[in-house]
Amino acid sequence: MPSETTAPPEAGRDFIREIIDADLAARRHQTVVTRFPPEPNGYLHIGHAKSICLNFGVAQEFGGRCHLRFDDTNPTKEEQEFIDAIERDVRWLGFDWGKHLYHASDYFEQLYEWAEHLIGAGKAYVDDTPLDEMRAMRGSLTEPGRHSRFRDRSVDENLDLFRRMRAGEFPNGARVLRAKIDMAAGNMNLRDPVLYRILHATHPRTGTAWSIYPTYDYAHGQSDAIEHITHSLCTLEFADHQPLYDWFLDNLPVPSRPRQIEFARLNITYMVLSKRFLTELVQKKHVKGWDDPRMPTLAGLRRRGVPPEALREFVRRIGMARANSIIEVAMFEHTVREHLNRSAPRCMAVLRPLKLVIENYPEGQSEEFEIANHPENEAAGARKVPFSREIYIERDDFMEDPPKKFFRLAPGREVRLRGAYLLTCRSVTKDASGAITELRCTYDPATRGGDAPDGRKVQSTLHWVSAAHAVPAEIRIYNPLFSRPDPGAEGELLDDLNPNSLETLSGAQVEPSLATNNAEATFQFERQGYFCRDPDSTRGRLVFNRTVALRDTWAKVQGGGKPGTPAKPR
Repeated sequence: MPSETTAPPEAGRDFIREIIDADLAARRHQTVVTRFPPEPNGYLHIGHAKSICLNFGVAQEFGGRCHLRFDDTNPTKEEQEFIDAIERDVRWLGFDWGKHLYHASDYFEQLYEWAEHLIGAGKAYVDDTPLDEMRAMRGSLTEPGRHSRFRDRSVDENLDLFRRMRAGEFPNGARVLRAKIDMAAGNMNLRDPVLYRILHATHPRTGTAWSIYPTYDYAHGQSDAIEHITHSLCTLEFADHQPLYDWFLDNLPVPSRPRQIEFARLNITYMVLSKRFLTELVQKKHVKGWDDPRMPTLAGLRRRGVPPEALREFVRRIGMARANSIIEVAMFEHTVREHLNRSAPRCMAVLRPLKLVIENYPEGQSEEFEIANHPENEAAGARKVPFSREIYIERDDFMEDPPKKFFRLAPGREVRLRGAYLLTCRSVTKDASGAITELRCTYDPATRGGDAPDGRKVQSTLHWVSAAHAVPAEIRIYNPLFSRPDPGAEGELLDDLNPNSLETLSGAQVEPSLATNNAEATFQFERQGYFCRDPDSTRGRLVFNRTVALRDTWAKVQGGGKPGTPAKPR
């Protein structure tokens, strides 16, 4: 690990790292300490990945440390499932907090003592005003707020009421503790914000020990100070909260002074990165769970086969900015596709099978062809793929009456089977409705390996699987969860859900090597896209999820086809 004063590499320069550079040069800090502070009320999404990579990345680059701290101040929405998922996702993304795992609940006693400190200094009071009335009294951006009639309670009365709130004497919503700042402040966050509310609920860690819980605004900055965080990195929506963050640090005997720095949150077309809305999708069963591959959650991306390295590279490429912007989903998919093109082993799978019989191939005979696992990486080795008289090809790879620029299989035309032979279509078999059910072909035995000794050329190479050895599989084709790039722009978010976000192909056939490979790795199905094995797979049932297509097919679909319908494979 680099020393604590080592500057980050030039490729990762941004305004945040420049601020940290300046702080270290001015000796304001000796060690950089950051934190990632999720609320355990849902699963992490791709927007959190940006914050994770920033906080852990900055700490690593400057030889410091990053804490994982759960902001567990709302027990009604927090679950152990979410805590476990967050830890799993951070580790999957490639980061580790070591011994620095913390919870806001670790500091409940200290936070309470500091609240009494504010009361004793005349800077906090217990307010009995009903919440709706209190909200109305806050005023607006153009009108000042109005003082509560309880604002001038004595210190003794406030301390007595606050202690009784802690003791559980009052029902939920009966009273709150508020800071006494300025009801005429231009910044609404300074208009006597709530510090504590009564909440009779069982906490995942503290049980029923507390009947009052601190708000995020009150707990967050003080937790940073307790942990000696040097740079509190957060998204732009917290910029308006910074004066309140600093007010608490100024008015409490905290052990350190963190510096809050805001950066632009991640926004991606065709995605909604709102934990509240994602929770609604799960609870109302619009998706199959937090790890549904259509979800922008890290669990969903992992199940879809997105490699963590590609996600980290995507975050690096979009960089850190001071102003919000929208990133095209095509950029994310391009980064994933680029990484998988280098790393994913190749296999053959026929998603929409059409049987092909090679009439001059001996019946009952089979052979094996050794085919490279990666055309540009000899170290990836090769696999043996069985071949027989009957094979499956992609239905879209044949046309009985092809247009001029269709170069794949057609009657009388010769094509190459990947790594096997050249063959020519001789006739077509149809059912009573006129649908093609089978092709009758011949092959050239002299072209074993796919090349002709006489040097003749063919214009198309098809992927295939041997019918006698093929393994049936279910293929799930995922498209964006929303049918428009700006969901909710013209109405309700749910109205923009894409009804074609999932297409299931139940009759696919894949090469046998995929039945014995239990790895979670992502494969390239040649000429189809990148796919990974889904956890729904069992001993007798293979299920694969499409991670990303070989090309940006969604853009073509949006340009003229039915939204959510995958483009024809090439």
